[in-house]
Amino acid sequence: MNEKIKKKSPAKVILIVCAIIVVLLIIADILVGNYLVSFAIGRSSASGAAVAPPSVTSDETNNIVDINAKAMSEKTSAWLEAAEVSEAFITSDDGLLLNGSIVRTPQKSDLWVIIIHGYTGRKEHMANYAAYYAERGFNVLLPDMRGHGESEGDYIGMGWLDRNDVLKWTDLIISEDPAAVITMHGVSMGGATVMMTSGENLPDNVKAIIDDCGYTSVWDIFSDELQYIFGLPAFPFLNTASVIAKIRAGYTFEEASALEQVKKAKVPMMFIHGSEDNFVHTEMAYRLHEVCPTDKELYVAEGAGHGGAVYVDPDAYFGKIFAFLEEQNIL
Repeated sequence: MNEKIKKKSPAKVILIVCAIIVVLLIIADILVGNYLVSFAIGRSSASGAAVAPPSVTSDETNNIVDINAKAMSEKTSAWLEAAEVSEAFITSDDGLLLNGSIVRTPQKSDLWVIIIHGYTGRKEHMANYAAYYAERGFNVLLPDMRGHGESEGDYIGMGWLDRNDVLKWTDLIISEDPAAVITMHGVSMGGATVMMTSGENLPDNVKAIIDDCGYTSVWDIFSDELQYIFGLPAFPFLNTASVIAKIRAGYTFEEASALEQVKKAKVPMMFIHGSEDNFVHTEMAYRLHEVCPTDKELYVAEGAGHGGAVYVDPDAYFGKIFAFLEEQNIL
């Protein structure tokens, strides 16, 4: 009897050790997943500079970007000095007070554009875009997304939670101007935001959506970044982080898909991307453009990196946008 017990003991020990290892791995996975949620979408720790890979754009392109960015900044400063700017506020469905700025054109106009900033950005970063729209007679709404700038929120919505906030911003415009003709324009996370909004039940006032270098889904962009920053595979860490994000922030990374939302779009859409974007990879723009069921256009700015299309050639950038809006009888 004692001999039989002794013979079984090593197997039992192995089982116990294996069980301990499995438990430790599960605990480690949960800890890593929780850290990833804080790192990626926690307001206090998210950092755009920490996640973007080094640019692969040429020195020549970088010089052009610097020159154009300076000229655009000077133009914007002159415009803002004479512009009529007022604060605006909405309350999100989950009770957050969100802040924005409205810039009205001197002439009476029902043209409106909502311009959405990127990850860890703020409304002021979109002023260069606003100046060009204002020049064409648009009133401009520049919101701070939840978890950014002067808006409340402990977590970044990555476009998914923000899509509902954008609908509320749209309602605010319509309440002030029932005849408003609204275009939505977003860059990077802002591009993903307007694309995710495209799949919702939009008011008839929304006539067009402009996406500049938005990602196909939060899962896709976080999978890339998980590998780039930490050298980790998506499974199991991103799966666990996604579950934790649902608990902490209210959404999963899988459900936050611009690609799936664009498939349901009912308004014309324009997709813009830099040919040398190694952050939100250029191929995403082709996938998004392909599934869009409405009138659409794709502009890939040669030589431009992430978010750089506007600075590589501002005249071509806005020329193509306004030509697209003219085709849709918006201008």
